[in-house]
Amino acid sequence: MLALTLGAPDRPALEVLCIGAHCDDIEIGCGGTVIAIQRHYPRCMVHFLVLTSTPARRAEAAAAAKALIRKPARGEVRVGALADGLLPAHLPQVKAEVESMKKAINPYLVLTHQGSDSHQDHNLISKVTWQTFRNHMIWEYEIPKFDGDLVTPNMYVPLPSAMAARKIALIMRAYSSQRGKPWFRPENLEAVMRLRGLESRAASGFAEGFQCRKLVSEFTRDSSAGFRPRRPSG
Repeated sequence: MLALTLGAPDRPALEVLCIGAHCDDIEIGCGGTVIAIQRHYPRCMVHFLVLTSTPARRAEAAAAAKALIRKPARGEVRVGALADGLLPAHLPQVKAEVESMKKAINPYLVLTHQGSDSHQDHNLISKVTWQTFRNHMIWEYEIPKFDGDLVTPNMYVPLPSAMAARKIALIMRAYSSQRGKPWFRPENLEAVMRLRGLESRAASGFAEGFQCRKLVSEFTRDSSAGFRPRRPSG
């Protein structure tokens, strides 16, 4: 299988924007991928945008971002205060927050919610992401939940077992406010990564799955450049 990369490890700073409706969404959906990107691209910059929170959840999200993103790679970390479950009623504010982040950075890669997600907040964030970042590579991550709305990914990021374990430990440690909820179990998080690892034949048995609706590739004359996606112009 042909592997897709984001360029050579020593490439100029790779900027990644992670967008989540709720304070734990990014870590659940793509936390392992964020860890992997930092390891492979030491000059990367990772930015977080979360739209909803309470004071307690905001503190959890800030601590989780600090633990997930090493200091040299830590860019903009913004945690909004909109109400959980009501984002469709606050569309203008959501669009303003996402547009504000776009003005501040020009990400090479955007990680956001899957468009087929049944949760109203997740679904809206996916739509707004596509409305805002119209010349960028977007990977849509998945969130397992009661709705049973997971779909078969069309791209995967294999993860070493240590990275998968670190992701799970970080979520369980950072988001203590979620203890007692049915989904908040390490075996649930592990099960999804094991399934995606099986589907992608990951050597470790672990992977995260994404939907990539649109990908534009340019083949260069430099054979050492590999198979690389195009840098967004704005």
